[in-house]
Amino acid sequence: MDHDRQRRAGIVGAGHHLPAQVLTTEELESRLSGVRVPAGMLGSITGIRERRVVGEGEYASTLAVAAARQALARAGRDAAEVDLLLFASASRDFVEPATAHVVAHELGTRAHCLDVSNACNSFVNGVDLARTMVEAGRARTALVVTGETPSLSARWEVENLPQVVEHFAGYTFGDAGAAVVVEPVDRGGLGHTETVTRSEHWEVGGIFGGGARHPRDLDKLYFSGAGHELRTAFEKLGPAVIESTMARAGLGWDDLSRVLVHQVTRPYLDRFVEVTGAPERLLDVTVEDHGNIASATLGLQLSRAWDTLAPGDRVLMVGLGGGISVMTMLWERS
Repeated sequence: MDHDRQRRAGIVGAGHHLPAQVLTTEELESRLSGVRVPAGMLGSITGIRERRVVGEGEYASTLAVAAARQALARAGRDAAEVDLLLFASASRDFVEPATAHVVAHELGTRAHCLDVSNACNSFVNGVDLARTMVEAGRARTALVVTGETPSLSARWEVENLPQVVEHFAGYTFGDAGAAVVVEPVDRGGLGHTETVTRSEHWEVGGIFGGGARHPRDLDKLYFSGAGHELRTAFEKLGPAVIESTMARAGLGWDDLSRVLVHQVTRPYLDRFVEVTGAPERLLDVTVEDHGNIASATLGLQLSRAWDTLAPGDRVLMVGLGGGISVMTMLWERS
């Protein structure tokens, strides 16, 4: 077998960035206009105390660039060394061109760049694509970034409580950026990956405006959907794919140092622990102080854990995205 076929890719640096502005759930409740929400209701339902949100002059690309600089520094790389840049995010600066070009320009790299979009699984999909390109010899230093600004899709002016329910997910969102550097490694690296997709659920939730179906319908630019249906779908699909991933890799929970999982609300995370058996000691609970930060969730958790992980430590990543898709990925630090 030749050298190219033996190439293995791994994450060699991770970073994140949070906007400075904090929005508490109490402040969020008072911001709603047109209907009175009982004080403490949103916090009680979601378990979210606060989240970071972008301010004037901050964009999806802004968060991604700042996170990328930290990831590159941790990897000991300069932006000029990057030959593949993937902006893998549910949020973006605009429909066209690819937000990856904005990030590349700000970083000062001539890397080939493109956007990868698959709701809250965008970032882990981007890591998987970068890994494939590195293993195929198409890239040497790949930079995967996300800049999530879902707070901008929250609907503040509502007419009644049913409309609050319809747009409820928007009140769980926070903003964040995350990034990883993917390169060839001699040992460890990115291992077994599995995906399950059930596209019949594409209408469960999303931001349905701005595309060909609703190009100018302003009401479609707010996030809407049925969170209960998404949770039910995950409970049917998630445990099986996690169990399969672990079994194929020959691993148990005690073999892992971290479990990184997408977090929508605190009760949702509690249910994840219940149905999968994942020990809570392996989790980094980010949802309480950051809310649902979409595809940046796993990147934030990995970046926060980066300095505590040693060579040989294994991490399981679990992503869930609207559409819907579930994705798992194992990574061993080199």
